Amino acid sequence: MEPGTLTIVPTPIGNLGDITLRALEALKSADIIACEDTRHSRRLFNHHEISPPRVVSLHAHNENHRAEEMIGEMQAGKTVALVSDAGMPGISDPGGRFLQACLRAEIPYDILPGASAVPLAAVGSVLCDTAFFFGGFLPPKSGGRKRDIEAALERKESSLFYESPHRLVKTLAVLAELAPAHPICVARELTKRHQEYRRGTPSELLAHYTERPPKGEIVLVIAGQKLPKWIGLTERK
Repeated sequence: MEPGTLTIVPTPIGNLGDITLRALEALKSADIIACEDTRHSRRLFNHHEISPPRVVSLHAHNENHRAEEMIGEMQAGKTVALVSDAGMPGISDPGGRFLQACLRAEIPYDILPGASAVPLAAVGSVLCDTAFFFGGFLPPKSGGRKRDIEAALERKESSLFYESPHRLVKTLAVLAELAPAHPICVARELTKRHQEYRRGTPSELLAHYTERPPKGEIVLVIAGQKLPKWIGLTERK
């Protein structure tokens, strides 16, 4: 029997219309859809009139166990689609260990293109040139967070990090202490109704978000040492 396949399907990061035709086809044809949160994914399925035969959870706490189960299903000929709550599975979301297990089991796989907050923030911040560094989520502990911020401030290219709205003010306070006049951007709720690109210095944005606590998903962009010339900012040596 020919094995089934795994398809990694990016999902919208906010606006449910931001999904490709190939992604919809993959979700509609899958025997099983593995979701980071089945309740969250149901909203997407309902919006696009997708009625999968079987939906299972695959998240950070059950990924190893669920991967073994899904590999067994694919070895029996089933097709599996993997989605996370938003964006690309395996990038700061569950899915990486599952794909590694599929490689070891010689399960065929396909990865579809789709929405991602990182390139949106890179372009919308106007602080990135041809290259940038993506660091995933900033560490929740203060020591690790400060080390990553210090490295970003010394980096030639701009740095992008995911950040929790509950920790953003603390992160801006660290930036304001280390480099109060350094250009940064907070990209928030991308593709959603209250999408925002707020640019400024750490001191300015700290004052703003201290007074107006942020909500939603956030990408923090820290300008690199070599700033794009076209935005009127001087390159620093």
